[in-house]
Amino acid sequence: MTVANESVVKKDDSEDLVPSVVKGMCGLTPLMGLRPWDILATAQRLGAQALRQPALVLEQEAALVRELIATLAGNAPSAPPPGDKRFADPAWQDNSLYRKTLQGYLAWRNALAGFVDRSALDAKSKDRAQFVLSLFTDALSPTNMLLGNPAALKHVVDSGGLSLVGGLKNALFDILKNHGMPAQVDKNAFQVGKNLATSPGSVVFRNEVLELIQYAPATEQVYGRPQLIVPPQINKYYVFDLAEGKSIVNHLVKSEFQVFAVSWRNPTAAQADWDMDTYVAALLEAIKAIREITGSEDVNLHGACSGAMTIAALLGHLKARGKKTVNAITLMVALLDNTADSQLGLFATPEAIAAAKQASLARGVLAGEEMGRVFAWLRPNDLVWNYWVNNYLLGKAPPAFDVLYWNNDTTRLPARFHGQLLDIFTGNLLGKRHAFTVLGTPIDLSEVTCDKYVVAGVTDHITPWKGVYNTARTFGGDTRFVLSSSGHIQSLINPPGNPKAKFYLNPELPADPDEWLNKAQAEKDSWWNDWREWIASRSGERKAAPASLGNRRHAPVADAPGTYVSEA
Repeated sequence: MTVANESVVKKDDSEDLVPSVVKGMCGLTPLMGLRPWDILATAQRLGAQALRQPALVLEQEAALVRELIATLAGNAPSAPPPGDKRFADPAWQDNSLYRKTLQGYLAWRNALAGFVDRSALDAKSKDRAQFVLSLFTDALSPTNMLLGNPAALKHVVDSGGLSLVGGLKNALFDILKNHGMPAQVDKNAFQVGKNLATSPGSVVFRNEVLELIQYAPATEQVYGRPQLIVPPQINKYYVFDLAEGKSIVNHLVKSEFQVFAVSWRNPTAAQADWDMDTYVAALLEAIKAIREITGSEDVNLHGACSGAMTIAALLGHLKARGKKTVNAITLMVALLDNTADSQLGLFATPEAIAAAKQASLARGVLAGEEMGRVFAWLRPNDLVWNYWVNNYLLGKAPPAFDVLYWNNDTTRLPARFHGQLLDIFTGNLLGKRHAFTVLGTPIDLSEVTCDKYVVAGVTDHITPWKGVYNTARTFGGDTRFVLSSSGHIQSLINPPGNPKAKFYLNPELPADPDEWLNKAQAEKDSWWNDWREWIASRSGERKAAPASLGNRRHAPVADAPGTYVSEA
């Protein structure tokens, strides 16, 4: 999703904002899926509007005719919308045939969108209709066809036709191996433990649900209080330990912190009954092992997305039990408060949610590939047609990009946990007092008063920054809210040294997030530097780094990155 009120964001940030139709489509949709009959029902409603408003249809047709006449006369605007990279080739402006094709396509697309905007549909139905129309118009973009793509035609000539052969090979591979979707990444370019997740360490604890990795110190002294990274259950943990220069683990280790990370097991149908209690109980065991290894009375926790939700559930449980084994927490791009309706997703009807639960119960799990496919179709120009052009029309191999490899290295969600996540979002259960129970204890996050560092991304289309801001206000105690200038993953993997990076700070947390941003101070570079100082002040005194990993009770059982991360 994206920022709802774009005007409050600085101009250089707003240029990359995701269209509002995507904002409405995200939320629960990847967890819930897109049902074909919901798409069809929306198309039928749109058709019914055309029959009920023939005058409006004629007006839009007349506007389209005028635009097409202007195109033929050479008077129509030919610039694609800002941020639309499909028409970046100079031929779309320099060649009159391509320029007129672009103008005609934009006029046709705008006429359809204009009909929806002026129709009698309610606001949410209009957003649904715009999304369905965008699927249709994006698919029929001239850039998706060989003759309509000047860059692809030029590549055919330059390669002596070999690009066509390469495109056919790529298409056959994707049909056979990638469920018919254009591959987003060259998976042969990466291997976990070889050029991803390479920080040295050992698995020092393992149970049925997780492996606990302790990383080797890189300094002579370390802070006494250990750091535990809790990844999302939806993805594998090594997003926190990508390649050199992009690793949060490596950044923390080199900053004198004792670092541990959870690697969740990839569940199968045999683990269909795993739920939040299962994950919180496993996390409690991991924290106990860390305390025994380090001798620290408590730990600092860091988590993102659903990992942050698990941390929140854990903290609520600990508060209800009067236990203080967690000192401070960091929540990255985490959505716990879901009071904004747009954050649920346009098709999040009770019927669709019930169907999603039933489908995962029938199979025992929700497959990561399914979530990936749904998410790709929420942003088809970026995540489908972009690779269609690259793989098939240009005949090139998919890019070798570590973040994309991680994103495609999917996991499954147990059916019961999947159902719980849907309930948490639709009922805003974590934002309400005693609405959610963890290990027998009703929780109230407003009573959680440990120090918190909460990070959001300005252009995050998955966990919108205003929703994350509400997350920061959900807790009690002292909270530092930081807004990065990037999107979802770019906010998370944000190493120092990027001259374009910046983040916003404001020590106050007013009820209105726009008010917070208007008074926020922009800081250059990555939020990692600010975060490191914040953690250091909450990590105790320095002491000599441990000479070995684990201890007598928790001896290393495998080298990092462990075994669970490789389970298919």
